[in-house]
Amino acid sequence: MTVIAGRYRLLDVLGEGATGTVWRALDETDRHEVALKELRAPAGLPADEALLLYARREREARAAARISHPSVVRVLGVATEDGRPWVATELVRGLTLAETLDAGGRLPAREAARVGAEVLAGLRAAREAGVPHRGVRPGQVLLANDGRVVVTGFGGAPGDGTAPEADLRSLGALLDAAADDRSGPLGAVIDALTGATSGMTADQVERELRRAAGVGAPRTGPGGAAEASAPTRAAGGDDAGPGPGAGAASTPPVASERPVARRRRTAPRRGPVLVAGIVGALLIAGAWTYQVVRDDGPGTGPGPGGGASTAPARPGAEGGTVTPRP
Repeated sequence: MTVIAGRYRLLDVLGEGATGTVWRALDETDRHEVALKELRAPAGLPADEALLLYARREREARAAARISHPSVVRVLGVATEDGRPWVATELVRGLTLAETLDAGGRLPAREAARVGAEVLAGLRAAREAGVPHRGVRPGQVLLANDGRVVVTGFGGAPGDGTAPEADLRSLGALLDAAADDRSGPLGAVIDALTGATSGMTADQVERELRRAAGVGAPRTGPGGAAEASAPTRAAGGDDAGPGPGAGAASTPPVASERPVARRRRTAPRRGPVLVAGIVGALLIAGAWTYQVVRDDGPGTGPGPGGGASTAPARPGAEGGTVTPRP
């Protein structure tokens, strides 16, 4: 089997696109599987321009490695073989959104809203890292088997601009293609995003999408970064998605965590307990006195601890009553 840069052993092809081929590969340094993107220059491109293209793609891949978010494919490294860069990313097992739509039709509104919210969260994280996506498409959204929604395809050719509004426009087109119903809250968001001017900020859009999906805000770690709902195992290419796999599992709704009010602890009520103890002591003392006064001999009074004696009756006694001595 072919080994790239003395490290990545090619196993099989996951997908092919206009910009290259995505391989499933084994990283022999840590024995983990990765997705390895083989970048390819367009046919007929002069050699000097191809070198410039490869250098730019390598810079973009290294920039994408700065993004740290569960909804963004994680870039693990860049290797060079025969003057061409090969980009290693986590291997995300699942289907692309494009494959899912082709196989089963459009998504229910709630699931489409969930996908849209996670995609937008990933796009915003990438923009904050200085690596805008420049136009996400269904083939660049992976629906992972573990329930994650992962955006790939960072570092492609410029699209319709790099302003934050470009993320919302591409998201609106994505949701328009993915949702099976636009009559509810999700439809209002899609109409706003695909209109000439949405008038909505990214915060508002993400909040409305999560409300339409019936889920809360993503959980955050100690540093404030969103945490993945399942361990990250894997990588995909930009427009070359993974091959057929198991369908994506839905993410359970995130319940809002509200602080539970502490019950007010009250001190025990000592007065009634004390009175009851005194009354009980008086009753026991009275019973003892009564038995002593009534009985005319030993053996019939209370035994140790105030209980009836368990000693057998003396000869001639019936029913436990002692026969008087002559």
